[in-house]
Amino acid sequence: MPHNFCDKRQMKNQIRSRAAGASLSILFSLSLVHCLNDLLQSVVSASYPVIRDTMTLSFAQIGLLSLIYQVCASVFQPVFGVFFDKHPSTRYLTVGNLSTMAGLLILGFSTSMWMLFVAVAFIGLGSSIIHPEASRLTHFASEGRHGLAQSIFQVGGYFGGSIGPLLAAAVVAPFGQRYIAVFAVIAFLALFIRGSLVRWQRHGIRKMRRPAAKAPVVHRVRLSKKKIYFSLALLLVLIFSKYVYMASLSSFYTFYLIEKFGVTTARSQIFLFAFLFAGAVGTLLGGPIGDRVGRKWVIWVSILGTAPFSLLMPYVELGWTCVMSILIGLILSSAFSAILVYAQELLPTKVGLISGLFFGLAFGSAGIAAAVLGDMADTRGIEYVYQVCAFMPLLGIVALLLPNVKMPRKTAETGLIPE
Repeated sequence: MPHNFCDKRQMKNQIRSRAAGASLSILFSLSLVHCLNDLLQSVVSASYPVIRDTMTLSFAQIGLLSLIYQVCASVFQPVFGVFFDKHPSTRYLTVGNLSTMAGLLILGFSTSMWMLFVAVAFIGLGSSIIHPEASRLTHFASEGRHGLAQSIFQVGGYFGGSIGPLLAAAVVAPFGQRYIAVFAVIAFLALFIRGSLVRWQRHGIRKMRRPAAKAPVVHRVRLSKKKIYFSLALLLVLIFSKYVYMASLSSFYTFYLIEKFGVTTARSQIFLFAFLFAGAVGTLLGGPIGDRVGRKWVIWVSILGTAPFSLLMPYVELGWTCVMSILIGLILSSAFSAILVYAQELLPTKVGLISGLFFGLAFGSAGIAAAVLGDMADTRGIEYVYQVCAFMPLLGIVALLLPNVKMPRKTAETGLIPE
């Protein structure tokens, strides 16, 4: 009898091990999809100076181009997220990749402002499709480890976004605008990553469409609608505060170092890389820590915990500025995965909507903040930008108003509580 029991237990462990391995394979595929998408998006923004010189555009025209891109890349994400929740399909990632590929080809061979507008609109729409859909699939592939899954997914995007400008500097800057079209090859290759994803999605969609699977509505938390919507509003405030401050660093940090400390451009890029690398590490850590200790506390510490360093950074010397920026990147970047998963758990039947809404707000607030802060830097100076933005992490105090959400032990593995 004990021998049979041990055999059954060993068999169960082997099945769980295989399932976990399959789940990680799907998560890494989705992370790679995110990586390639954000790589291509960042190539576009990094190519604006080349486009401006080639087509002799004004800064106002570049601003309008960026606005059209930001609108298409952010505003449509919640709309697509709602649609994907209601009508799941294996085609959406393909459509997103094809939209991005078409936009890159048009952008490379654009000869007028209208062609540029169409190109960035296609590229933005591609991102609006890929982000909510890939994030939604990440949630379903997590096997209950939602924080870890979102961290893996976010790191892919962070890595892609950081190497995109390097590729643009190596390919587009020396050879010209037409070489933007070369990156359409990457969008085409991204289509082939979807082989394992399509098989896994088809199985999941068939399972969801079975009558037995539709009967129970499951929730990870039990809160009134009023409390859920209040919590979502707080999370949106936290996303806003995080991405406004992140925009000040990602867009103007090198200019700040050059102007205040007189460092070379090459050296300022090294400091920027240190900040971005710390952000990638923080992104990877935030989700799993949230799984273990609770997402509310990760959110609170990640945003409000950044405030001492952000408030000190405008007044310290170069060495300490680097240290402060690394600590800020490490702490602040751990927030997004925890915020997104917390929101998805509040509305588990609307994962696509939540993913689109939060990604859209992140992109939109960062884009608007970059424009406003750029104007502020022109009129008041770059140091003033950091003195003002230093107070943004103090908004993290609203995280204390979030409800404490704890799962019953019996449902800890799946994270589901039958209604």
